[in-house]
Amino acid sequence: MGKAKVTKKTDVLSASEIGQYHYCSCAWMLQRCGYEPESPALVVGKQFHVALGDTIDGFEKKIHYARWVAILGLFMLSVAVVLFFIEVVL
Repeated sequence: MGKAKVTKKTDVLSASEIGQYHYCSCAWMLQRCGYEPESPALVVGKQFHVALGDTIDGFEKKIHYARWVAILGLFMLSVAVVLFFIEVVL
């Protein structure tokens, strides 16, 4: 027996597609044939996910800024400790 060739992207199933098939095989087949589901809930869900993504991006920027502030604070603390010991020795 020879190896099976995958000629089209549609010949490969992802784990997500297997889950969709298990949930509803008819909806999976329709989506695979190019039909997109239409529902007001999907529009709301997509908007929610976009807003959530923007929120997460904002948190990532704040975390990045906080790290730099913490590094600067540690540097300043180190300088203060060194200056303190220099003055104690002198």
